[in-house]
Amino acid sequence: MQPSAVDSISPAFQHTKAQLFRPFSFGQWTRMALVGLLAGEMSSGGGCNFHVPNMNTGGHRDLGFAAFPNSAALGLLIAVLLVVLPILWILFIYVSSHMRFVLFDSVIEKRCQVRRMWQARRGPALQYFVWQIVFSLVTLAGIAVLVGIPALAAFLLGWFSNPREHLLPLVLGGVFVFFVFAAWVLLSLVVHVFTKDFVVPLMALDKVSAFDGWRRLWTMLQADKGGYAGYAGMKLVMAIGAAFAMGVLAIILIIILLIPIGGLGAIGVIAGQAAGLTWNVFTITLAVVAGCLFLLVFLYALSLVSVPIIVFFPAYAIYFFASRYPQLGNIIHPAPPPTPSAPPIFPAPQPAG
Repeated sequence: MQPSAVDSISPAFQHTKAQLFRPFSFGQWTRMALVGLLAGEMSSGGGCNFHVPNMNTGGHRDLGFAAFPNSAALGLLIAVLLVVLPILWILFIYVSSHMRFVLFDSVIEKRCQVRRMWQARRGPALQYFVWQIVFSLVTLAGIAVLVGIPALAAFLLGWFSNPREHLLPLVLGGVFVFFVFAAWVLLSLVVHVFTKDFVVPLMALDKVSAFDGWRRLWTMLQADKGGYAGYAGMKLVMAIGAAFAMGVLAIILIIILLIPIGGLGAIGVIAGQAAGLTWNVFTITLAVVAGCLFLLVFLYALSLVSVPIIVFFPAYAIYFFASRYPQLGNIIHPAPPPTPSAPPIFPAPQPAG
């Protein structure tokens, strides 16, 4: 009998304890934190936001009250960001595609060897990278169509010009668009989760592309709709609990990190004011880079305390899928070695008459 989503929790929990604490290895712990962070296994809030202080156009021109840079410099900065950000996005997806397979192999083997595992799955990781790019673009295009077409239709009909005269269709249309948008986001989330949880093992072990992996998974889904629906529901419940725990940890880490880093930032601002620095392309870029470095330090610190979650959720997917995918099941539950057969017993020789 195939274990249910609830039945797979206990072996995943035991696997997590065995991998992380029997025995405990600080090196393995830090590597799993890095792999989980780059693979996108852990979720975290926040962003690299830069808040520009209040500015005036009077004579006071220090770092805290400087006028915003001229339009040409600001346009150059925006143009650079429009080029750099997509490149960084593609680079992150490329790294995360490799790290997804490193995480899978690390949980399977109960040890993390980044270089060896990166090289071992280069082919599937490249195909997964292509899948992630295509899937992201399709998701964004779907959102643009589902939201943009109704908005454009309302604009062409003149509903936005006189909203009070078209209040009922605007409200009903807004509610309809909201539910359609929510359904699309939910569907995209389910596809994303099932791809990393179930299609990645198919790609790793059967050497198939993500698209072929989804064709195989679709057949499995049709044969066990209730089992996979239960998995999705159970994972949602556990993910909410994990998100709450990580939120508490994030608040504690922010308080801890803001003490030394906030002090250094205050010293930098005071030193900039004393030197007469103004907000320009260079200082804004420097502030953005410093903010992003703080974000990276924060995310890695959060991933360090979240390593049990990083290991548990892939292990949970593996133990659920192992009974439904024989090739994975043979790795997780290998057949016992054959017992040696007993040597034949020959009758004792009879003494001569």
